[in-house]
Amino acid sequence: MEDETRTAGQLWVEDARGLRRMPDPVRNAAVRAVMIMSVTLILAVVAFLTSVTSSWLAYPMTIASVVATVVATWSVLDIWITRQVWRQRNGVVSEPSSSAYPARRERVVEEQVA
Repeated sequence: MEDETRTAGQLWVEDARGLRRMPDPVRNAAVRAVMIMSVTLILAVVAFLTSVTSSWLAYPMTIASVVATVVATWSVLDIWITRQVWRQRNGVVSEPSSSAYPARRERVVEEQVA
């Protein structure tokens, strides 16, 4: 039941269409969000473990994890905001009456001429 395009020694098959790469600002925001979320999860685990052991660090770690949760929520929203801003500035918008389309068409025509 293997894919017919896959040979015996091949680990994966490349997509003919391929996926488009995320724009740099959006990818930077996504990486930043993942890093912040991982730190938040670590803080939450440490807060839980210090609470279980009745350590004096339990209260400061709980406060830190709550603050980190707020920051992580903003970082996830930042991905969405950055993506929307990038789309509006680079001509990929859903409204046909957008002023971004003529600028994009002019760039495409200039690239074809050059």
